[in-house]
Amino acid sequence: MKKIGFIGLGIMGKPMSKNLLKAGYELVVFDHNGKVVEEVVQAGAQAASSSKEVAEKSEVIITMLPNSPHVKEVVLGANGVLEGAKKGSIVIDMSSIAPLVSREIGEKLAAQGIRFIDAPVSGGEPKAIDGTLSIMVGGSQADFDESLPILKCMGASAVLCGDIGAGNVTKLANQIIVAVNIAAMSEALTLATKAGVDPDSVYQAIRGGLAGSTVLDAKAPLVMARKFDPGFRINLHIKDLNNIMETGHEVGVPLPLSASVMEMMQALKVDGHGDKDHGGLALYYEKLANVEIRKQN
Repeated sequence: MKKIGFIGLGIMGKPMSKNLLKAGYELVVFDHNGKVVEEVVQAGAQAASSSKEVAEKSEVIITMLPNSPHVKEVVLGANGVLEGAKKGSIVIDMSSIAPLVSREIGEKLAAQGIRFIDAPVSGGEPKAIDGTLSIMVGGSQADFDESLPILKCMGASAVLCGDIGAGNVTKLANQIIVAVNIAAMSEALTLATKAGVDPDSVYQAIRGGLAGSTVLDAKAPLVMARKFDPGFRINLHIKDLNNIMETGHEVGVPLPLSASVMEMMQALKVDGHGDKDHGGLALYYEKLANVEIRKQN
């Protein structure tokens, strides 16, 4: 089995790395948070002191980081992956970043004989923990095929969507649908509550019909239970929406719904809710209507 390096042990990266250990892979890890590094070391990983050292000791290097600048710095920057990676090794970036940045990183790695695929994920912390993420991949067929056994340790599905960057284009499309879906759910349940109808009854009545969705089933019960602990933070969805708007403008696609939800999330961030789960979009509607979405019985 290939020796894997893993850089970025946050909400998503930590359980993903642990699933690779459970599958029997030898793992070298690095993160600026020493506490989470120690936790993954206790699970069987080896700690490294830098991204460069991770790359030196690995055949496959996985990055799971917040945004484009972080990935560029870790891969291309001083003491980074590019300085330590061997020719023929493969970098799998599982972060959600701008597609054009994925292509830039891929080109610079290719110039040094290092392969690259972008493989962002969907499913949030619960699916990262149980290894059932949806993984969207951009890269060559050969690199995808070689990486698939590793990806399948972290996800229930992995789909090759096209060349480098296509994975992140697909993730942006995913994030549009998730954001607008949560906003629509929040608007609908706020209406029901203000009109005197139990929002849980509304949810139970519509979830099996055309309005039903994975988003509805994942978020409506949490909103009604007033649970906004982050599975995926509002601040991170703002990051994705920024990448969505930037990419849309670059390719000439107006994105009016994405822009609307972006402003809702920005308002929540200003109100101090940026670290809450993106299901906290309900708080925006509740404030407008002066009502709280809760089960009534």
